[in-house]
Amino acid sequence: MHERTSSSGPAIAVRGLERAFKGGIKAVDGLDLAVDEGEIYGFLGPNGAGKTTTVRILVTLLRPTGGEARVAGHDVVAESDAVRRSIGVALQEAAIDPLMTGTELLRMQGALHGMRGAEARGRATELLERVGLTDAGGRRVGEYSGGMRRRLDLAMALVHRPRVLFLDEPTTGLDPTSRSALWREVRGLNGDGTTVFLTTQYLEEAEQLAGRVGIIAGGSLVAEGTPDELKARVGEPTLHVDLAEGADLPAARAALAAIGPLVACEEGSRVAIRAAQGKATVPAAVRALDEAGIAVESLEVESPTLDDVFAAVTGSTLEGAAQAAADADPAAQGAPA
Repeated sequence: MHERTSSSGPAIAVRGLERAFKGGIKAVDGLDLAVDEGEIYGFLGPNGAGKTTTVRILVTLLRPTGGEARVAGHDVVAESDAVRRSIGVALQEAAIDPLMTGTELLRMQGALHGMRGAEARGRATELLERVGLTDAGGRRVGEYSGGMRRRLDLAMALVHRPRVLFLDEPTTGLDPTSRSALWREVRGLNGDGTTVFLTTQYLEEAEQLAGRVGIIAGGSLVAEGTPDELKARVGEPTLHVDLAEGADLPAARAALAAIGPLVACEEGSRVAIRAAQGKATVPAAVRALDEAGIAVESLEVESPTLDDVFAAVTGSTLEGAAQAAADADPAAQGAPA
């Protein structure tokens, strides 16, 4: 059902993208990014960074004021109808009629995409099964839990078999079980070849799902790469060694300094060093301490996290669902988001 293109280029291609609001404020300022066919791309940014504005442009809900963007091979301005036929969009706050059943909504969505009666009915049945809502298909959506609504919203975005799926903070407010279920579904869709563009307030979600992550700040991309690549930019892992009571702290520092550079520690009985080899550093540290006759309580290798990366490149931290509502509609407010 989804529209194909002969282009062999990326699923999403953005170059020099800009969006200015009243007063000349640029919510998006010269953004460049490319998302390959068939990948899951995590798009992160603090509130006011420009990520909501970027997504609205890519799904044709907002016109750029400069640069260009192509989705599924189509220009988001000149070929907006073709873009909409090629994408699925699951927004954080979906407008779903609570008086209709899940089956009715999916059939209606199919009809809006030009499916005839039997085809729309079959597609609705297929999608309800896929997202685990077969038993709830005949119930009114107003009776659904938050997790069920999110899964139904995902199913509605998939009715026309889109090439590119935009997920806007898909698990905000969900319990851990519902979140895990949605993650499994997203992985399954991606395994079938669907490109997924994911915005999220949860760094764990980006690390679990995304092959690559882009971080936006001030309207521009400030970091991009795989989660491991981004974490490597922040620094090497750190080996923390908690000494047994009464252990000789200066001697422990001297022994471990031969393994890796010392790192400042606040705890009086702890010594920390840079661990360039990660967990492989542990045996060498244990041998050095043993030879020095120093007893150890515990050892732990701590690697940089995406939160460390985010803080390093943006100067702030993501605060999860509590801040999601603050990323408001810039078009309605005349201010960047």
